[in-house]
Amino acid sequence: MSGAPPGSYGIDELLAQARARLDRLSPPAAHAAQQDGAVLVDIRPAAQRAEHGEIPGALVVERNVLEWRFDPRSDARLPVADRYDLQVIVVCQEGYTSSLAAAALQTLGLHRATDLAGGFAAWRAAALPTTPPAPESGDGRRGKDVRTR
Repeated sequence: MSGAPPGSYGIDELLAQARARLDRLSPPAAHAAQQDGAVLVDIRPAAQRAEHGEIPGALVVERNVLEWRFDPRSDARLPVADRYDLQVIVVCQEGYTSSLAAAALQTLGLHRATDLAGGFAAWRAAALPTTPPAPESGDGRRGKDVRTR
């Protein structure tokens, strides 16, 4: 493979830049913030939510539409996303994609956007409330989101 183009960044650099902007929250701090009115946003795909479970009260917004749903200027925004000082805590499975997503929300002007350090896995490991994973069907597949061939 040839050298990287000038001005490009590797994913490790991009992640470090994103995290330098964030005041990332531990699972107990994110739970406390949620109890105080912060919006916890689960960006994991349906298959991960079915396999691992969910956080009660978290708003599910898959990653591919996150910016449209939270930009207060967007015609496609959610009703909750009506101000720039909204505290949004983004959750993914292990806390990597959520850092990039939270930084994108900050770029939109949501200056209190951040993410859950360690993601859903850390939340569950901290014994915080979760819903159980979707049960497996007799053929080893989980939940209603699994497609047949």
